[in-house]
Order: sequence, then C-alpha cells, then structure tokens
Amino acid sequence: MEISSDASLIIRAPLRIPFIEIQKIVFSKRNWIINKQRIAREKRLQGFPKNFMERDEFLYLGKKYPLVILENAVNPLFFNKEFRIIRNYLPSARELFIDWYKKQAQSKIKERLDFYSDSLGYKYNKFGISNARKRWGSCNSKGNIYINWRLIMAPIDIIDYVIIHELAHLKERSHSKKFWERVKIIQGDYKQRRIWLKENAQLLIMDT
Repeated sequence: MEISSDASLIIRAPLRIPFIEIQKIVFSKRNWIINKQRIAREKRLQGFPKNFMERDEFLYLGKKYPLVILENAVNPLFFNKEFRIIRNYLPSARELFIDWYKKQAQSKIKERLDFYSDSLGYKYNKFGISNARKRWGSCNSKGNIYINWRLIMAPIDIIDYVIIHELAHLKERSHSKKFWERVKIIQGDYKQRRIWLKENAQLLIMDT
C-alpha cells in the first residue's frame, strides 16, 4: 500500500489474491491509511505558493526565500537572497519563475552532473533539462541524461541523488540488484534521499 502525494491510496497485489482478501488487509490498516492521508494532505497544503503575493516563500536549492514586489527595477524577476518582481509583471509571475528555475537548473545541475561524471568516470553523451510530470530523471540507451528542472528547488543532496541514479544507469540499465548496489557504493545514504524525494515531491511542483 502506498499513499500518493495527492493522498490517494494505491494498492499493489498479485493477481491471484482474491479481492476480499485485499479488502480485509486494507481494513486492518485503516488507521495507518487515515493517518498517512492526513499527512499527505497537510504537505500538499504546504506546497508551492500559487498567488505570488508579497512575502510568499519560494524554494531554491532546498531553502525558502521571500517574494518582494517592487514598483520598478531593471529586471522583471531578480534573485538576491530574496525574489524581487516588478508589480506590473505579476500576471506573468508563474511563467517568469518557471523560466528562471529552468535557467538555473540548466547551469547548476549540469555542474553537479559533470562533477560526478568526472569523479566516477561515468561518461554521458548529452545533458538536457526535462519537463516530465512523473519522472525526476532519465538516461536513454544513447547515454543522454535528462533531469527534471523542478529539482532545482530541492536541496543539493537530493539533486545529487537523482544525478547519481541516472549515471548508474550508464552501467546498469534496469533497477536490478546490481544497479542499487552500484548506487549504494557511490552514495551510502541514497535510501534516505530517495524517501525525502518521495515524501516532499509536492513541494517541488508549481506549474499546476
């Protein structure tokens, strides 16, 4: 059983298990389900601000920074320990933020990718920023690695986990035991980082 970020209950079971047995298991875990759904709803409410109001906080590399609205400035959106936006551009705030995040992701995530690629000797072909809705990263058969731009809102150690995950796919294509052993050798605490990403994914979604 799994509680998704939108508080939905997901159940996976072998096909041969009778439905009545699944119902019994779900009923026996009802308190756990209710509690986890409550937590998921609370986290969803803590998600990315959608109204772009003064002092709203926006994530960048795992830290929250306030939004300051200015009457005039050189750039429509500017960052320096806080996000500053010109009032007349508020109707386009979402698009401005997404564009800014994508530019930062292109630069900073590639920097981390190159660091690990050089350190490990895992050479990739090309790098790109993805706009996938369900995947944080991917590595295709050509050795091209794509990382979701939304990760630029996450802490750097979470970004590193996704990068290492995709680099490991250059050696092991599937999520086999060998794959996870390879990831663990590089990043011993990868499970904690994976759990953080799963539990906090909704905080990194702003374009909905």
